Amino acid sequence: MHTQKLQFPGHTGEMLAARLDTPDDAPHAYALFAHCFTCSKDIFAASRISASLVERGFAVLRFDFTGLGMSEGEFANTNFSSNVTDLIKAADFLRAQYAAPTLLIGHSLGGAAVLAAASEINEVTAVATIGAPAEPIHVQEQLGDKIEQIREQGELEVQLGGRPFRIQKQFLDDLEASTIRQRVHDLGRALLVMHSPVDATVGIDNARKLFEAACHPKSFVSLDDADHLLRKRRDAEYAASVLAAWASRYLPEVQAMQDVQAQDGSHVESPEAD
Repeated sequence: MHTQKLQFPGHTGEMLAARLDTPDDAPHAYALFAHCFTCSKDIFAASRISASLVERGFAVLRFDFTGLGMSEGEFANTNFSSNVTDLIKAADFLRAQYAAPTLLIGHSLGGAAVLAAASEINEVTAVATIGAPAEPIHVQEQLGDKIEQIREQGELEVQLGGRPFRIQKQFLDDLEASTIRQRVHDLGRALLVMHSPVDATVGIDNARKLFEAACHPKSFVSLDDADHLLRKRRDAEYAASVLAAWASRYLPEVQAMQDVQAQDGSHVESPEAD
């Protein structure tokens, strides 16, 4: 696997830090990965899934949303809508410099973001979510009793995952104004919903709501005993292997590659059960 450290302008023009992971040979498809809320592109699930996809011939761009990780900007000034715009900017960058993404992958709130952004990226034919909420407003559950203080004071520092983040009232307002289930219904792309039935951060009922809102082609894969962040290597690798096999059905260039391998007698990997 080859990794390039890249930058591109986000929704405000400030530079976003990115990694492009590519296979030894020319990739037969480009994927764009959106990380979870307050996470970064380098969280284990993102890096492991990216590596597994690269092993299967994909190129994967993962980046830090504005104000997170190594990206410029202030997190306090961002919201769900700005994340969606950052994703569209990432797709624009890929299109201009390499090739447009045909596969979108989103983890947690990143899953909601790719569902919202898909209609703005014409080349996308497949979308996959991992532990995604049925609506962005679900994130408010992580803020608990701080919500009223944020509304009263306009801004408040809260602890999320053991780290301090400044949350503004505009962030809450944007969550309440943002809906995705109608967008899921109108998606017009193949959808894969992956979720753990024991996810303690985003409950499994969110997966049901997303799946019911979607039209065919749609698929659901249970991640069994995985935690929300897929901290176990086997969970991340299983998700990646299933995702790669599923995507090949909806990405013509990947299917063509597999057909050539089959005709040549080459081995084509398929996911194994966990």
